[in-house]
Amino acid sequence: MRKLDYPRNDDIAEAILAVLSKNPLISPADFVEEVIKELKERGFYTNLVNAKRVWRIYESMVRKGTIYDVLDVVKRK
Repeated sequence: MRKLDYPRNDDIAEAILAVLSKNPLISPADFVEEVIKELKERGFYTNLVNAKRVWRIYESMVRKGTIYDVLDVVKRK
């Protein structure tokens, strides 16, 4: 049996993009669950992926301008 890979931050970022493109009206409450589900479908070991890491990567993507804050959760300075 092949051991599953751990997702890197880039892999989580790709999963975030996939989830937002499939369902742009997703609620923030369901968002992390859907990202983890997407990672599992891509064949990653997700037991060490937590909500804090997903939100940190999401916020980083918004601040860099990679994605628009469709969930409206990133605070402006």
